[in-house]
Amino acid sequence: MSVKNQDHIIVGKLGATYGIKGWLKVFSYTEQSESIFSYTPWMIKIKGEWTEIHVESWKRHGQGLVAKLEGMDIREDAQVFTNAEVAVLADQLPALSDEEFYWRELFGMSVVTTEGYDLGKVTDILETGSNDVLVVKANLKDAFGQKERLIPFLDEQVIKLIDRTAQRIEVDWDPEF
Repeated sequence: MSVKNQDHIIVGKLGATYGIKGWLKVFSYTEQSESIFSYTPWMIKIKGEWTEIHVESWKRHGQGLVAKLEGMDIREDAQVFTNAEVAVLADQLPALSDEEFYWRELFGMSVVTTEGYDLGKVTDILETGSNDVLVVKANLKDAFGQKERLIPFLDEQVIKLIDRTAQRIEVDWDPEF
């Protein structure tokens, strides 16, 4: 089944084939690696088209995961999917409370200081060992000559408010940084 114009969220990637019966290695991007199997169906892009795929079976193998996709019974059939990204539709993700959000929701939001200075828009999020960091692309005519700002994602300390409706993040941050 081909699906168009829906919000696809990449949750993992398929690796090399495993064995001769159509199994593939699975690299999960979910917080708990096995959680990737709780999403069904998977969407995989084949020749530019998103295609629905179902997992027939999966298991742990050493430190990793392997899966057998429905209809893939021999190694040669499964090889077509090597290195394919695994996506799910956005509406398959668990619903969150008003205080929770997915990182992807922050991309494109305006970042404003508590004093009202517009710092720019979120373009990326860096995961560091101690805390995550918002990458904010500054406005073209930034008064402080900044092109990009790195703002630590420290809830309450730096991040004061995330407003989904206004697409705005309020921060306690010096615009000179």
